[in-house]
Amino acid sequence: MAYIPKPYATQNIKLADEILDLIDELAKNTHENWADERMREGWTYGKKRDDEFKKHPCLIPYEELSEEEKKYDRRTSMETLKTIKLLGYELVKNKYE
Repeated sequence: MAYIPKPYATQNIKLADEILDLIDELAKNTHENWADERMREGWTYGKKRDDEFKKHPCLIPYEELSEEEKKYDRRTSMETLKTIKLLGYELVKNKYE
């Protein structure tokens, strides 16, 4: 039997503008965590992905990623925030900082 992904249905979840401001920060942090883990595993930058030699073209700062690569991290961040709300949690920006 083939695996069929079943993500939460978040298409109707709306996020406040102040929460939407988090998307790029979370996307950048997602990339930083991914890159940190790869580097700990011995991966280094390479123009083309090479699993045998542990080379990956995305081992660069988030700001230097293509828009297509950033889109992936942004979607992960957006879906995480929407899932938090869907599951009944509330995200509120601290007004004192």
